[in-house]
Amino acid sequence: MPRVIVVAGALIADGALLVAQRARPPELAGCWELPGGKVADGETDQLALARELHEELGITVTVGERLGADVPLNATTVLRAYRVTWTAGAMYPHDHRSLRWVSATELDGLDWVPADTAWLPELRRALSTQKAADRQ
Repeated sequence: MPRVIVVAGALIADGALLVAQRARPPELAGCWELPGGKVADGETDQLALARELHEELGITVTVGERLGADVPLNATTVLRAYRVTWTAGAMYPHDHRSLRWVSATELDGLDWVPADTAWLPELRRALSTQKAADRQ
């Protein structure tokens, strides 16, 4: 059985992380996540994430390093996160209820999609590292 890969983008700017509120499916509607989507046949993770963020948010990104470990969603599907840098475009939630910028201290207060909670320690570290770099 082929393995399905779903990619998610961690966009950090000015000490804040972009999170997206799901509109569907009903059991996840209202929960927050890192935006992204499925890797299509013949795509790399990086191409798929850039395509998905353009479709969902209207932005162009550069995909950077991996963030954390793979998160199994079921027997055939795995979720992966990457750091991304926003390079162009006007951001708008085409596929989500809402978008929000959050600080490291706000991460635990969000109603996360369960799978994305696996990355909270890495997201906290990335936000702290970015904030320290911004101060220099």
